[in-house]
Amino acid sequence: MSGRPHLLLIDDETSIRDPLARYLERQGFRVTEAESAASGRSALGAYGIDLVLLDIMMPGEDGLSLTRHIRAHGEMPVILLTARSEETDRIVGLEMGADDYVVKPFSPRELVARIKTILRRAAQGVRVESGDSTDYRFAGWTLKTAEQELYAADGTLVPISSGEYRLIEALVQRPGQVLSRDQLLDLTQGREAGPFDRAIDNQISRLRKKIEVDPKNPVLIKTVWGGGYRLATEVRTG
Repeated sequence: MSGRPHLLLIDDETSIRDPLARYLERQGFRVTEAESAASGRSALGAYGIDLVLLDIMMPGEDGLSLTRHIRAHGEMPVILLTARSEETDRIVGLEMGADDYVVKPFSPRELVARIKTILRRAAQGVRVESGDSTDYRFAGWTLKTAEQELYAADGTLVPISSGEYRLIEALVQRPGQVLSRDQLLDLTQGREAGPFDRAIDNQISRLRKKIEVDPKNPVLIKTVWGGGYRLATEVRTG
């Protein structure tokens, strides 16, 4: 990402979308507006978008469906904008893969702070120091740190996002150790997570779908209630 970060603002309410777009532009962002999920999809295909601001409740396709689509095609950051304040609705959005959730009415200054935090995390990416190359083997899987890639037992390359890579790397480096969400945030993202950040839970869920035989009954990445997560298998290096 170079120059001004390019935001895609998708909201069917012109009275919210237009003034928010002008405010964000004054804060140094480039903003493309869309009034529906359909026009948002078109903008995603036409521009190099760095982050999506997405209203949940829209006519036609809603924001949750579009979030699922965005997440299925990559790790582009998504912040949901909605009038819903119930915790269950907030969690549903985050479990779809959103990075954050802002309830209307919100402070534009707070929104800008959250945007900058998420863009900073996204820009950090995965950094592997030269010479720091290790293959971690566990339960038939191989994580190659030099290539930042995950391979199945049959040699198939399994696509993972940069966030998923940092998470599985943290786990394989500490097999059997219970890691709290705060510890995992420290290890994978730094302590910049917002108060409603569920990125770790989202990534654990997506990672389980890729490496567990039965993601609903995981045997590799175990949940420790009240504690966090642990990798419940032996790890070999070499």
